[in-house]
Amino acid sequence: MKTIRHIAVVTALAALVLTLPAAAQNSKEIFIQNATVLTLAQQGTIQNGSIHIRDGKIVAVGRNLTAPSGAQVIDAKGQYVMPGIIDMHSHAGIDGGVNEGSISVTAQTRITDVINPDNIGLYRALAGGVTTLHLLHGSANAIGGQDAILRLKWGRSREEMLFPGAGLGIKFALGENPKRSNSAQRGRRYPNTRMGVENVLRESFTRARAYMAEWDAYNKTKSAGQDPPIPRRDLTMETLAGILKGEVRVHSHCYRSDEIAMLIRVADEFGFKVRSFEHGLEAYKVAPEIARHGGGVSTFADNWAYKLEAWDAIPYNPAILLAKGIPVAINSDSNERVRRLYQEAAKAMKYGGVSETDALKTITLYPAMMLDIDKRVGTIEVGKDADLAIFSNHPFAPASHVVMTLVEGEIFFDRAKDLEDRKKQTARRWVVDDPGYSCEDEDHDDDGGNNR
Repeated sequence: MKTIRHIAVVTALAALVLTLPAAAQNSKEIFIQNATVLTLAQQGTIQNGSIHIRDGKIVAVGRNLTAPSGAQVIDAKGQYVMPGIIDMHSHAGIDGGVNEGSISVTAQTRITDVINPDNIGLYRALAGGVTTLHLLHGSANAIGGQDAILRLKWGRSREEMLFPGAGLGIKFALGENPKRSNSAQRGRRYPNTRMGVENVLRESFTRARAYMAEWDAYNKTKSAGQDPPIPRRDLTMETLAGILKGEVRVHSHCYRSDEIAMLIRVADEFGFKVRSFEHGLEAYKVAPEIARHGGGVSTFADNWAYKLEAWDAIPYNPAILLAKGIPVAINSDSNERVRRLYQEAAKAMKYGGVSETDALKTITLYPAMMLDIDKRVGTIEVGKDADLAIFSNHPFAPASHVVMTLVEGEIFFDRAKDLEDRKKQTARRWVVDDPGYSCEDEDHDDDGGNNR
């Protein structure tokens, strides 16, 4: 009986997906007019501006543009258009567990393998103007798994959602989580201390250097015409070797300033860069060191004190870091917070006097820079992908909401269409064999986990 119920639920959800605006309203040429355009680029803010999109790319932006014949015209009079929001730290849409906590180093695992493209949290993120998610493993490991950058093309396959050519990153973690301070596994797995976490990093990269040397020697001998034995392939070491070669970005969960400084020392010793210090609540204490290293910080606006190492956070953290020239991203780490990241970013203006432009860049350009996708997204400029969020008012206005979200020039969220579809779905109940059962009786929302 339960199987029949589940089939009914899946059928109903599939019917809902078919009514979403992406497929019905996709157009190769779109013209947005009469909007206030927040380009976050050299053109600044354009009043009564227009954006011309062709085949997913921005081909013109400015005033006094004319809609081409046959284009889909979106009249955004009284509304604001900004670059699509990029969430630098997310676990949304991860199916079957976010942590592989059995061992300290899991660089061979890939978050790509467990993405569920049908997770409703992805659609809800679109409703908050989010177009790109940086999906990360949890923080159970000193060296965790490989990341994924996801474009929210709701209703498409996992492969179609992956950001093409975005490169590869990996999750590290420092502090209470990898040393298992609050885990039932404490005492069962190394490390159990902060010095143990540092040792895991040093030992792993020492092994990676030896692995690289072994393969370099093999390739040199092979190129000389000899036939040496092939070294054993190790997927974990290959990923770590990619870090040492500068081919794999490092994103590290961290809180305390002393541990941030420790990771910088280890990275400098082995010759790699930490692209982002995730959470980084005490980053303000070591801002000069982070600036010299060349890393960025992905943090919360005002979320802390949920555990001991998160105690010394201050709301001025983003402002202090930005003043030192450090790119800052305001992240969600939450399927609820991701729907209002634009409000989270606004808090940087209150705490520290960050400019409106820089505050908006904490959820657009700066995370794009940390992920090496800023040549395609993060600002509204000719030649970039048309990843856009249209708001009813300025994104920082308290009552403002997202009207429409486009990814590569396709409409994947339309508030008016969504409200219409909800009315239709509310009027329907899917009863199969149990008069007392409907799809509303079960919770099908997997929030992907929160690994703070």
